[in-house]
Amino acid sequence: MKSTFGKSDIGSIGKTLGIEGKSKGNNIRFELSNAKDHRQLALEIYPGISIGKKKGNLISAYTHNTHFQLHFCNGYVVSRDVGEVTFISETKDKVSAIVIEREGGCTFYSNVDRSILSGDYRMLAIDVMLAGIALSLTKEELAKSKKSSKK
Repeated sequence: MKSTFGKSDIGSIGKTLGIEGKSKGNNIRFELSNAKDHRQLALEIYPGISIGKKKGNLISAYTHNTHFQLHFCNGYVVSRDVGEVTFISETKDKVSAIVIEREGGCTFYSNVDRSILSGDYRMLAIDVMLAGIALSLTKEELAKSKKSSKK
C-alpha cells in the first residue's frame, strides 16, 4: 500500500482509472464517465492539506447525487486488473475506504472493524462480509509495505 501522492503515484492512479489527472491548484482531479451505464464521477486528491489543526490527505468523490470524503487518507492500493483504486484511512482498530472504479462506480466503507479483514468470512452477515472481502486487500498490501520498509 502506498501512502504518498507524488507525480508517480498520480500517474499510477490515472493509468489504473484510464484517465489523466489534472492539477487544479491544491488538488488533482480525475473526471470519469461511462455513457453505457450513465455514470459520471469526479475524484479529487488533496495531498498534504490542512484538515483542522493537522495536515493530511483528503480524498473526495463526487457523483450526480453523492459526495464522499475520506479524511487523513494514509494509503492507497491500485488494482489494475479490475480497474480500481482503493483509498484507505486507517487507525489501530478501524479502516475506512473509498473504492473508485474505472467505469465511474464508487463504494464507501466507514469505520470497518479491522478484525473482519481476515478470518472466516462465512461467519459474517452478507453485508459485513462484502466489506471484509473488499478491504482485505488493504491488510495484505499494508503487510507488504511494512516488510519492504524494514529492508
